Amino acid sequence: MSASNKKSPQRIWKILRILKKALTLNATFYENAPNTPKTHQLALTIVILAALSHMLGSAVILLINRASLPVLLLALVIDGLSVVAGYYFWTFTIWKVGQWLKPIDPSYGDLLGPIGFAYAPQVLNFLTLIPLLGEPIVLILSLWSLLAVIVAVRQGLDITTRRSAFICLVGWPLIQVGIGFIQVLEQKLIQ
Repeated sequence: MSASNKKSPQRIWKILRILKKALTLNATFYENAPNTPKTHQLALTIVILAALSHMLGSAVILLINRASLPVLLLALVIDGLSVVAGYYFWTFTIWKVGQWLKPIDPSYGDLLGPIGFAYAPQVLNFLTLIPLLGEPIVLILSLWSLLAVIVAVRQGLDITTRRSAFICLVGWPLIQVGIGFIQVLEQKLIQ
């Protein structure tokens, strides 16, 4: 077996361990996240997995609604990009509000890792395909991600949970409105 073939299973197991720690809101994990080797790459991997999961759910729904191939592809690209863009936007919002509240903050780049790991619940977004449970699952995953980001920011900025919740809640509604807008746009594209 070549070295690259050995690295692939190791990388998968590493991502699964990270997902487990992130999903359980492990405060120590989030506190040590900036010290993890290749943190940004691993965090972005989780965000991309979340985007792919979101795209999978949307693809099935679009196929059920008999969307044309161009509409399907356009909607999937928009879905994937919206998750990734939401990650960078929310991190930026948290960073700016955090700077305003506490001038000696970590850099924007230092927050990308822990907040990317906090996107772990979104990797389960494909579960929204379960009939009649799609919307409640979306809400649960969204709140779970919010809680994970609150823990990540609390640990990353070394602040109280109350301050962390305030900082995270500034950008979270904007992300939710953006997701809703994209869903409405997809429905318009199908019609």
